[in-house]
Amino acid sequence: MIQAAAQLSAENKIFYSVLVFSWAVYMWEAHLAKRQRKTYRNTTLVPEELGMIMDSETFEKSRLYQLDKSTFGFWSGLYSETEGTLILLLGGIPFLWKVSGNLTGHFGLGSEYEITQSLSFLFLATLFSAITGLPWSIYNTFVIEEKHGFNQQTLAFFFKDALKKFAVTQCILLPVTSLLLYIIKIGGDYFFIYAWLFTLIVSLVLVTIYADYIAPLFDKFTPLPEGELKTNIEEMARSISFPLTKVYVVEGSKRSSHSNAYFYGFFKNKRIVLFDTLLEDHSPLNKAAGSENIETHPAAGDSNEIETAETKQRPKNKRQGCSNQEVLAVLGHELGHWKLGHTVKNIVISQVNSFFCFFLFAVLMDRKELFSAFGFHDIQPTLIGLMIIFQFIFSPYNEILSFSLTVLSRRFEFQADAFAKELGKATDLYSALIKLNKDNLGFPVADWLYSMWHYSHPPLLERLRALKDKRD
Repeated sequence: MIQAAAQLSAENKIFYSVLVFSWAVYMWEAHLAKRQRKTYRNTTLVPEELGMIMDSETFEKSRLYQLDKSTFGFWSGLYSETEGTLILLLGGIPFLWKVSGNLTGHFGLGSEYEITQSLSFLFLATLFSAITGLPWSIYNTFVIEEKHGFNQQTLAFFFKDALKKFAVTQCILLPVTSLLLYIIKIGGDYFFIYAWLFTLIVSLVLVTIYADYIAPLFDKFTPLPEGELKTNIEEMARSISFPLTKVYVVEGSKRSSHSNAYFYGFFKNKRIVLFDTLLEDHSPLNKAAGSENIETHPAAGDSNEIETAETKQRPKNKRQGCSNQEVLAVLGHELGHWKLGHTVKNIVISQVNSFFCFFLFAVLMDRKELFSAFGFHDIQPTLIGLMIIFQFIFSPYNEILSFSLTVLSRRFEFQADAFAKELGKATDLYSALIKLNKDNLGFPVADWLYSMWHYSHPPLLERLRALKDKRD
């Protein structure tokens, strides 16, 4: 077999190396997932060290939820890997490029209009991906998430949201891609520097405008009402010189009962966003739980009208979310990421990686065998080159980078917890982590190898032990 492989042409060596590595990564991921599913199946009793943290009912619910998610992930991952392999083996990429050329040709645009054909190709590729991924998304939302009490969407809302996401994605992706391709075309020998600078500017602009202009297209953002919580948040921000300008509450409960919090913005214009499901006193799910009757809930994003076709009967739920002091502790952790420079460090790592990748792309983009390996024997479109090199050729490097960033992320999480502890929030953060784990049905027991490879946050028990050592 080794001798036969050595006799393959350079194009075939590249092609089959990509396929073999892709399946090797899939098999590794499948092995890790199998180990974790074994943990879910075998750990049926609450471990002794968790006895004071999680009751047996919640433990069993989280175990079954994570087991269902893992099983779903196995089948969806197998489909995705098989689909990708068939696309490569059957020449799906050059076929779609030809179709996109025929489509632009109907408008009198020949092969010299490469950027236009590239945009047509990109639109068709993302449309294909959206359509093939839709059944999996529907099953995940309306079977798994619904079964375990997290889904708050109706089918009408789901499809409207999916269409809106696709439209917004195209409005951003197509113009940005066309400008990137144009810069590469006219940039000369140092185009990779200009391309990197362009993507840097685009990423900074998107981060700046996302929560103000893009996210509100999908979710309702309202200022946090005046009161004790807002006052305490502003005081904590001032105490660490965090330039807070606004605090928002996002209506995450209309799509899911999962909770979250984050901050965004640059320089002296920082904003904090809290999911309504995080706030014990604001969560609509708690109001529903306190009602004797089943209520209906408008699923429309920013309309004040209740559309009968898009309302979903919401059953009574247990009380969820965190107290005001626990929310402050969670924000103390998040602000710790800012104060300790984690956000800046992640941006620097991302941009160094981006520059490195564009530089290697400049080195490899004229290698004809790379294009021939994937069915492009006579032409070398820039967009196809970006896809081949960034997605396929860089895949070993991307796996190593991903694992390294996962390890770094866990380190940052411990540091942010320690920062919250220094603010005097250890006890509240301890209880908040337990509540959030229960609300999101996180399973506190993990296979060590699965955890090491996948968990960007340390396992719950490790975080609690670190906090307990020096609790207030």
